[in-house]
Amino acid sequence: MYFGVYHFTGDSAALRRSYDSLIDHFADEVILNLCVTTTDGISVYDTCPSREEFEAFARSPLFRAALDRAGLPEPTVELIGAVHAAAAKV
Repeated sequence: MYFGVYHFTGDSAALRRSYDSLIDHFADEVILNLCVTTTDGISVYDTCPSREEFEAFARSPLFRAALDRAGLPEPTVELIGAVHAAAAKV
């Protein structure tokens, strides 16, 4: 599993509403996805099966169209790395 981050700059409340719309579109395909409010917007932490798939998805017309539909601006994409282990307690 590969981990990366999409950083969106703007009003965090509006960006969170747009994120909610975006994630509804991809809910069945999500492995692990976290939306975090930051001082200048939101950061969306996302995973894909591999780095190649993450990078291809981030550049894909499908993802770009989904961003437009949700009203999200162009993100800054940060490649983090391969996931060694994950644990969660919600």
